[in-house]
Amino acid sequence: MFGFLTRKLLKKNAPVVYERASHCVSRKNIDPDALKVLYRLSRLGHTAYLVGGGVRDLLLGRNPKDFDVGTSATPNEVKKAFRNCFLVGRRFRLAHVRFGEKVIETATFRQNSQTVGEIIEHAAEGPFEDNTFGTPETDAYRRDFTVNGLFYDIKTFSVIDWVGGMDDLKKGVIRSIGDPMIRFREDPVRMMRAVKFAARLDFRIERGTEKAIRKLHSCILAASVPRLCEEVFRLFTYGASEKAFRMMWEFGLLGDLLPDLAAFIGRDGGAKSSTWTYLSVLDRYERAMKARGVDVPNGLRAAVLFAAMAKANPGQARDVIGTMSKALKVPKATYFLAVLMLDSVKRLAVPPQKGRRRFVYNRDFQDALDFNRIVARAEGRDEKTLDQWDALSRERCKEQGEDHE
Repeated sequence: MFGFLTRKLLKKNAPVVYERASHCVSRKNIDPDALKVLYRLSRLGHTAYLVGGGVRDLLLGRNPKDFDVGTSATPNEVKKAFRNCFLVGRRFRLAHVRFGEKVIETATFRQNSQTVGEIIEHAAEGPFEDNTFGTPETDAYRRDFTVNGLFYDIKTFSVIDWVGGMDDLKKGVIRSIGDPMIRFREDPVRMMRAVKFAARLDFRIERGTEKAIRKLHSCILAASVPRLCEEVFRLFTYGASEKAFRMMWEFGLLGDLLPDLAAFIGRDGGAKSSTWTYLSVLDRYERAMKARGVDVPNGLRAAVLFAAMAKANPGQARDVIGTMSKALKVPKATYFLAVLMLDSVKRLAVPPQKGRRRFVYNRDFQDALDFNRIVARAEGRDEKTLDQWDALSRERCKEQGEDHE
């Protein structure tokens, strides 16, 4: 009656435990500071698991960005165990165990503070309070997608699966934990997260989960604006923005968040829009910069997203970026950099001549040059003029004794 989540909550189930021989997670691939947290909590008699995306990425042979810990210890107990621990958060206290600039986020196992009936009754009212301590099982079921609901036990070296995440990892599937119609009403941002994970991991979104996104996509406007802004820019960070924004457009989410851009894509050929070509080139650039340990500024990313629109109607693209900035409360620095990127196309289209060379002294010149290379490659144009600007910039850096990136 109430769907998968309800049945699971009403009936206790034993997890599937994958012993060390049946999975590829190795301690040598886990951050040593995360291991320190896990071992110390375990020695003190608490249950402590590596949880979430870190386990998922290790099972996929990837290098996790973060190593998060789930534990039966309360926040105060974690703080007592580590002098380098700081408690954060109001609605639900989290323990941040700091090692220099690194943070190992350590959270007490949670459960939904509402009953199943209350979840269903109030599903459309937005995110509900889930600040009640729970068990590993309840913590697993309150997570968003099955592939993010896996735990690694440092004591037995086993992977614990309450939600079928291992099977979905093998199948390459993003599946909601519980009824997606309920879960996406609880927190609409989960729809964008489904897109992000599918694009980043090159997985497909399970049919029921996708159907729910297509039906509930307009609920995304009920989410908090800062979270939406953060999630929009996270779609770029793994070098899979072309696939991510294509799904956003197909599911209707892009039309909710950036209606003018979505309308342009529809006029520009839809699935064959030139917007996807620009994003594809950006993805190659993102991966190259990531390999060098260089962060790509969000202003450059936003400019590439609107590059096709800018070529068709420069004034409209600039206005739409302004609309996006206001609607999503994009930081002013990001907005102004995006505008500079779009304006630089005309400036760098001609060779550097006297009176026009001062642009190389702009602190954002290198980003502008990179943006123009992305545009040139997306449009199939040669880069000889850009090479001249690059040579001039190198000459300036050499004169001033600066490194040229």
